Amino acid sequence: MFERRLFQSEHEMFRTSVRKFIEKEIAPHHAQWERDGIVPRELWLKAGEAGLLCCTIPEAYGGLGLDYLFDVIVFEEMARSGFTGPGFLIHCDLVATYVKTFGTEQQKQRWLPKMVTGEAIGSLGMTEPHAGSDLRSIRTRAVRDGDDYVINGQKVFISNGQLCDVVVLATKTDTLPGGTLMMTKLAQERLAQAIRSATVAEHLIDITVEYTSQRKAFGQTIGDFQNTQFKLAEMKTDAVVGRIFTDHCITQFMNNQLDEVDAAMAKMWLSNLHCRVADECLQLFGGWGYMWEYPIARAFADARIVKIAGGSIEIMKHIIGRSLFSQSAGDVKRRSRAKNTDTDSAVTDTDRAIA
Repeated sequence: MFERRLFQSEHEMFRTSVRKFIEKEIAPHHAQWERDGIVPRELWLKAGEAGLLCCTIPEAYGGLGLDYLFDVIVFEEMARSGFTGPGFLIHCDLVATYVKTFGTEQQKQRWLPKMVTGEAIGSLGMTEPHAGSDLRSIRTRAVRDGDDYVINGQKVFISNGQLCDVVVLATKTDTLPGGTLMMTKLAQERLAQAIRSATVAEHLIDITVEYTSQRKAFGQTIGDFQNTQFKLAEMKTDAVVGRIFTDHCITQFMNNQLDEVDAAMAKMWLSNLHCRVADECLQLFGGWGYMWEYPIARAFADARIVKIAGGSIEIMKHIIGRSLFSQSAGDVKRRSRAKNTDTDSAVTDTDRAIA
């Protein structure tokens, strides 16, 4: 059986602490937060105290300076829990990353320590009413006014927007087109989306196996039917394939070798798998799978956004397809140069023979 080899003992110890935190600080309260329509700031402070936020931020800026796998564990355990309210992924993987990479020293000193502790909550403002995946089409502008910028525009779907203290905002300026800097981190964002989807798919298969092994119909369990076993066998195989590729992309990212094409393929494959597994597992739950009290119903409702968030499936296909034709054009040019070189060599040899 396939076993992941990414994590060391210290990572697994951290995973245990993350699970305990979720069970204690999130699970008992999440339903109320959904009714309230907001996650309290107190949770962020507790998460910061427990070391769950911005694990990779260097010690110079108040972080622990850990490797990326610690962030991955937080993303995976939040995904496995099914609790979507706390926007830790956006805060850690995107906002803090942009501040760390592109912020001035003053900005990093001001915001990163507070993001580590949960005192400051980060949000991301990219999408506009008329522009989503096409960041170059955004209309929001930042115009210099002395030492400041005056920002004018509209944003929608701002993750963590209700609570945020710092916003990484996609704008146009006089010197840069819209979203230029943000586009440099899209591969990382898409990897995070793949990590989430891989984990959810695995978890849904697990809870479906558990349910169908107990639920009975026509004198046997649902799991005894060949159709159930075949469906789960296909999903399990695809989930393992997706997991292997996702873990490969994590390794590539940690080695600064993850390119936009591999990230797009991971995002596309795992998003499609996530939605298909949620749909087919719900079917095996029957009518109970459509009841909100069952985790599979919530997972089904939450799944659909993954084909849109972080870049739509169509954009992922465009990135992958464009790379194929770009590579093909490059191959043609190389063959043409090689052919010309061979021809030049042949002409030179002929000239020598004549001489």
